[in-house]
Amino acid sequence: MTQAQHKNWLIVSALAVGSFGPVFFFGTMVATMEPARFTLDLLSWPLDGATTYESPDVRFLSAVTGGVLLGWGILIVCLRQWVYDLAPEAIRKCVVISLLVWFVFDSGGSITSGNPSNVLANILLLLLAVGPLWRPAKQV
Repeated sequence: MTQAQHKNWLIVSALAVGSFGPVFFFGTMVATMEPARFTLDLLSWPLDGATTYESPDVRFLSAVTGGVLLGWGILIVCLRQWVYDLAPEAIRKCVVISLLVWFVFDSGGSITSGNPSNVLANILLLLLAVGPLWRPAKQV
């Protein structure tokens, strides 16, 4: 992959991370919580309807999570737009390392909270978000 291809892949990374932000933000309101509730139910397989969003604490955590995820996605877009051309390898490493840290903590927390099925979803999301960024770009 070239640096131009890596730079374009950062949009995929940003969408993979940031797209969960609005889902969890809307989980804060009773009228719009179903997509967030369904997402958590799916990630804590089996899909059984046991996951609810009834607790105000869950909705508050959803607000925090949504904000962090959308902000992280926007950060990746900003790094791509304003910094990547100045330091492409450093940006690649920053994005990959941040995704790896997310993966370890999210997967570890999923296991310890009794939701090991989420690790499979995390693996798929990690592969999508990192994609070709695993390796440095070829110089052309």
